[in-house]
Amino acid sequence: MARVWKKSDWRAKPRVQMPDYIDSEALAKVEAQLGQYPPLVFAGEARRLKAALGDVSRGNAFLLQGGDCAESFAEFSADTIRDTFKVMLQMAMVLTYGAKVPVVKVGRLAGQFAKPRSAPTEVKDGVELPSYRGDIINELDFTPESRIPDPQKMLQAYTQAAATLNLVRAFSQGGFADVHKVHAWTLGFTQGDKAERYRDLADRISDTLDFMRAAGVDSDRSHTLQTVDFYTSHEALLLEYEEALCRIDSTSGLPVAGSGHMIWIGDRTRQPDGAHVEFARGVQNPIGLKCGPTTTADDLKVLMSKLNPENEAGRLTLIARFGAGSVGDHLPRLIKAVQDEGANVVWSCDPMHGNTIKSSSGYKTRPFDSVLREVQEFFAIHNAEGTIPGGVHFEMTGKDVTECTGGVRAVTDEDLSDRYHTACDPRLNASQALELAFLIAEELSSNRKDAQAAAV
Repeated sequence: MARVWKKSDWRAKPRVQMPDYIDSEALAKVEAQLGQYPPLVFAGEARRLKAALGDVSRGNAFLLQGGDCAESFAEFSADTIRDTFKVMLQMAMVLTYGAKVPVVKVGRLAGQFAKPRSAPTEVKDGVELPSYRGDIINELDFTPESRIPDPQKMLQAYTQAAATLNLVRAFSQGGFADVHKVHAWTLGFTQGDKAERYRDLADRISDTLDFMRAAGVDSDRSHTLQTVDFYTSHEALLLEYEEALCRIDSTSGLPVAGSGHMIWIGDRTRQPDGAHVEFARGVQNPIGLKCGPTTTADDLKVLMSKLNPENEAGRLTLIARFGAGSVGDHLPRLIKAVQDEGANVVWSCDPMHGNTIKSSSGYKTRPFDSVLREVQEFFAIHNAEGTIPGGVHFEMTGKDVTECTGGVRAVTDEDLSDRYHTACDPRLNASQALELAFLIAEELSSNRKDAQAAAV
């Protein structure tokens, strides 16, 4: 008989990308305090998301996952949450029209506080300090004191996550998500001359809503048109925090990660025998797994077996992140590995992390055209393989930042310094994110028509 999983089992496994806290007694006190707090999300919500992702795996829904690179304590505000939520609603509406299936909306929020780093230290002006690892661990200021891991920050992260969830739930169910309001915001984007090519699709959505209203299906009569299901997700990097918020579901008697509806394992922490895989395999939530160029077919087979031993539809999402021009070198072999195992997975495309460059002005950025190209390559390969391109995964914000170049508003290298606010990686701004949704909707619509023609 297999040994029973315990939420602390990860502590006996090799750990990477995690801080070493100086004061073990202070850490233990914080963990104990968090262990007494209510979970941020509930088992029934995680089960609903898993069921929705099961639909995605069968091609009956589409996954939109997006939000901040790393949530900030300093920039936390109701307006920031509202603006990101608003753009995701707009993106989801456009994608729903293009795909003609429901869009599962999952935010990178209410928990996306910790970040893996490419090096344990960084150097500025000849001074070397530990790397910034996200507000839940240490601080961005480049001082020795700021870079010391502080367990108390987990309590602040929990409080911010709880407040974020409270507001998102209110927005989701309180009328803010009304389909007519959302489309009115989108029409504002298409009025600009540079966005003219998207106006036709927006007008077709308007015609559809007008028809529905004439047929008696409108917001006044339908609660469905006023509300949305919206879920949270984050990289489960800081395992002390994850363990403290893990709970036993009173309905099933099984452990659930109470920190977010969906958690994912990063490309740097997916070691089959590592601590992060050990923790994630035991909770019942939907799990994401980032798959980069170094992911081998053999490792993927082992990881799928560990993370989804019952082969549940909706349990495991493979988030491909290779970089524009490289998708064809890696995705087909991973698709074959999945097919060899007969595995149920959701395939999602993260076109952000493989397309980070240093601009001529010295800023880390991501070109819009490269992001779009990776998405297009992802769709093309799945179409060629006869598999389902199930979703997209973006680092984005509802704010008007200048961090990624390109898009209809043509952010240039010289513009990056204007509003470069990210603490870690560059994010798409509201305009760029919505433009991508229009372009992906065109791709989805074209794929659907091709499939219908092939079936005739």
